Amino acid sequence: MKKLTASVCMLICISVAYAQKNTNYKFSKLTPEDLKAKVYSIDSNANAVILAEVGESHFVGNTKGWFSLSFKKRTRIHILNKNGYNQADIEIPLWTSGNAIEKLEELKAITYNLDNGTVTETKLEKNNVFTEKKSKNLTLKKFTLPNVKEGSIIDIEYIINSDFLQNLQPWSYQGSIPRLWSEYNVFMPEFFEYAFLSQGMQQYFINERKDNSNVFNVVDGNSTSASERFTLNAKVTHHRWVMKDMPALKEESYTSSIENYTSKIDFQLSAFRHPLKYKNIMTNWVEVATKLLDDEDFGKNLSTNNSWLSEVIKPLLEGAHTETEKAKRIFDYVRQNFTSTGYGSIYISQPLKNCLKTKSGRVSDINMLLTAMLRYADIQAEPIILSTKSNGFTYPLYPLLNRFNYVVALAETDGKTIFLDASRQNLGFGKLLPECYNGHARIISKNVPAIEMYSDSLKEKKLTVILIGNDEKGTWVGSIKQAPGYYESYRIRNKIDDKGSDEFFKELKKNIVSDISIKNEKIDSLKKVDLPVEITYDFAVNINNENIIYLNPLFGEGFQDNPFKSLERFYPVEMPYAMDNTIIATIEVPKGYEIDEIPKSLKVSLNEQKEGMFEYLASHSNNIISLRTRVQMTRANFDPEEYEGLREFFNMIVSKQKEQIVFKKKTTQP
Repeated sequence: MKKLTASVCMLICISVAYAQKNTNYKFSKLTPEDLKAKVYSIDSNANAVILAEVGESHFVGNTKGWFSLSFKKRTRIHILNKNGYNQADIEIPLWTSGNAIEKLEELKAITYNLDNGTVTETKLEKNNVFTEKKSKNLTLKKFTLPNVKEGSIIDIEYIINSDFLQNLQPWSYQGSIPRLWSEYNVFMPEFFEYAFLSQGMQQYFINERKDNSNVFNVVDGNSTSASERFTLNAKVTHHRWVMKDMPALKEESYTSSIENYTSKIDFQLSAFRHPLKYKNIMTNWVEVATKLLDDEDFGKNLSTNNSWLSEVIKPLLEGAHTETEKAKRIFDYVRQNFTSTGYGSIYISQPLKNCLKTKSGRVSDINMLLTAMLRYADIQAEPIILSTKSNGFTYPLYPLLNRFNYVVALAETDGKTIFLDASRQNLGFGKLLPECYNGHARIISKNVPAIEMYSDSLKEKKLTVILIGNDEKGTWVGSIKQAPGYYESYRIRNKIDDKGSDEFFKELKKNIVSDISIKNEKIDSLKKVDLPVEITYDFAVNINNENIIYLNPLFGEGFQDNPFKSLERFYPVEMPYAMDNTIIATIEVPKGYEIDEIPKSLKVSLNEQKEGMFEYLASHSNNIISLRTRVQMTRANFDPEEYEGLREFFNMIVSKQKEQIVFKKKTTQP
């Protein structure tokens, strides 16, 4: 698969104009015709449409002896029905840190309606803007546009003045509703350098730059004497990025995070340039790793003696002869005895000694403690930082630590490299969740090597065997024995821990399309988390003396629905793993009946490379029907241009696996 990582270009890159350079959108006065529109051709089912959004960021001198950012945004949205009312609920985040602040200024919000053929305005009152303190550093300004109805058009305009140069506002060109016009302008002075981080599948309608000059006035009001004033004349580059007619980006099945594929541009401050004193802001991975390993909130404890671990580790290692056996004992101890309180940061929330004492902590606490314990046992171990799929991609070139949200351990045992996550009680030795396989990750060691972790490397194999026959009483009975793949077994263990095995089998029975009663339910290896589970149960089919019996021979074990419902897809398909699902059924014709119809055999491939294969083989002999169906996918990720073929492939699988065997009652001979 072509890796759809975000494209990155530095400030010094030369932009190319893709369309007319002089095309502009104007927020003209609304007319009755504007408000009469009911649907838009871009999406006839849209609940609301962004008619236009335009933003611009300027750098300005401030009175603190430095520079600030001024971000202005104006948005116009047409709300088409009640399901679009949520677009009138606005939240604006503002950050503070010490004396550095962000201020919301010049807020204007107006609702336009059509009343008796006339355009009316309802303005937002200042006392209807509320402040919510989310954390020590984050505040939300919240308001709802007044008098919103079906057909309303709303305008929102505001300015954010910010002391945080690292918070150059990003810009998203896509979201949950279509955008007809989306434009962002950044006026970049030559003395600041930013990395431009672009992503998405769409091309710019306009991508241009123009060089001008500007005068920056800086006042140092904190001077011990009278305020000092500085004037700086510098080149300023106006970057303009426009996209138009952008469809809504809706999350579909097999999507890691919709944010990974939203067309957007982000920025990272990288350096101060002449005429300022040169300063490199963005360091390299080796420097970042060195600082992390010396950080009390990350790796400092890994390089210390940690003699306090002796009391725990010494009894664990008694009788262990190999590195792998030692590592497994330590891993099992941590996994079984520690409770995770969540994740979201690569930094530890408490000293590792305290984590050992309380037997609880964040994922980073638990896996950093695991790393320290392995090292204490003379096993080579390092922490790995990564970003989970739901958190989005990371950028291999830039050490942007805020993009990472998860820590696991890497151990070298007996010449083998093993990934370990002891924070999940049902996750076995050497296993990571598919959520962790999200591309670029980093081993935090002296040379800080990059590793690439993709779902294509995970293989999930599942086998189901179904036997049906007639007992001595003439009842149609059977049994099912199933060996799910490892990750399905992990989900089953979690479900049973949460709801119990009775509820598990109750839900299982709901998925079986035939009228059956089940008994002798059993799940093996529930506590052996290094192994898949095994599910078995017996059943009886209730025929009820029907003249015709319709039987789905897969008993709900096949694909019931196509996971790919949309006609088209604008971003990749990301399955959690490659799959190999096989169902084998042997069915004896019920007493007093004969075969009227059985499905025909079929075998097809997804593409010429045979990266997907489906077979359905059915035959019968001497009142015995033999059936074997298999779905095999050797890849987990597929590009948008492959979507149509993938969708049709699964349409065929679902249709075929829903086919029934038909039995009819034998006629009595005269």
